[in-house]
Amino acid sequence: MCRTSIYEARNNLSNFVKIAEGGEPVELTRYDKPVAVIISYEEFCQKDEEPSLIDRLNKLKEEYAEVLNDDGIPLPPKVYPDPNRVIFEE
Repeated sequence: MCRTSIYEARNNLSNFVKIAEGGEPVELTRYDKPVAVIISYEEFCQKDEEPSLIDRLNKLKEEYAEVLNDDGIPLPPKVYPDPNRVIFEE
């Protein structure tokens, strides 16, 4: 990934657009912190075609419905002693 400042990108925008068209994203920084990315139009369109995380999770949920509906091993609830309660033994 190519990294440059916004100032440098403003002065050489056409060069950085050519780099992005070639398939390499260009990261724009302000005070050495990333603030934006230039990517090719083809890469931008591919991002829209990919299913979202929610869609992928829903597909997996449907695919593994039998496994996910398994109740598993019934376990009794764990009871923890109250640390504020003092029990004296005789």
